[in-house]
Amino acid sequence: MKQTPYIASLIEMGESLTLDFKHNISDSRKIAKSLVAFANTSGGTLLVGVRDNGSIAGIVSEEEVYMLEAAANFYAKPEIILETKVWRVDHKSVLEVKISPSETKPHFAQNESNKWLAYIRVNDNNILANKVLLKVWEREQRQRGIYLKYRKREELLLKALEENAEMSFSQVQKTVKLPKHVVENILCNLICIDIIKMNISEERFSYSLIEEENLFYQTK
Repeated sequence: MKQTPYIASLIEMGESLTLDFKHNISDSRKIAKSLVAFANTSGGTLLVGVRDNGSIAGIVSEEEVYMLEAAANFYAKPEIILETKVWRVDHKSVLEVKISPSETKPHFAQNESNKWLAYIRVNDNNILANKVLLKVWEREQRQRGIYLKYRKREELLLKALEENAEMSFSQVQKTVKLPKHVVENILCNLICIDIIKMNISEERFSYSLIEEENLFYQTK
């Protein structure tokens, strides 16, 4: 174990997109949600033994390390590779856990109902990924070209997005008047070819045209 101002400097930065504090680990399933969210987004660092207000609690026992490993290996799929190190801060032990951004998205975490759900990191919160994002990840993993047939429904959607700064999924579906899974596929295709973008906040997912790409439908 090492004593260093490094952890103190991290704590001073506060929780963010890439940094999270955990007082302790008492449930492998719950911590798996955080690991998955980091892996599905930009990666990040988890500090175990640090309270939300930044004060040092210290890890209680090696059992917390075992629960963390269980979270990465058994309650996350695909499993998540972790880098861990124990530091000494104020005569207490703080566990630093580094998670790299994954190249095999999406990762799923098993919840208390044994359902496998994908999460992403937004600011300092973990939120559930929606179906469109899951489809985008799946498409990216295929590493194949995308065939997009330009039809009336794509034209309607792009015109609507030109008239509105952004639209929710329900607004898009109302515009094109198609089943949910079809709308998900259309949005996924347009995102993957960089015609529209997905805007993600803690409150909702929305969609908007990528700047200057609103000429797409006019040239067809």
